[in-house]
Amino acid sequence: MEIEEKVKSLVVDKLKVDAEQVRLDSKFNDLGADSLETMDLIMAFEDAFQITIEDQDMAKITTVGEAIDFIKQKKATA
Repeated sequence: MEIEEKVKSLVVDKLKVDAEQVRLDSKFNDLGADSLETMDLIMAFEDAFQITIEDQDMAKITTVGEAIDFIKQKKATA
């Protein structure tokens, strides 16, 4: 599964939204995530992709597209 597909799948699973709602420009809070759910989602990304997302980077990840870009960058430098 590609990074984009996996991120979207995690968003659908964790936030209980329809896949059609999840676009690259979808903000997590627009999909109904509060701060705790966003943190849970970030931890799911860490587990799924075996990466570490530092606290200062978490604040920069507010959309599906930003999450995908960050994960791709992190995997490329790993």
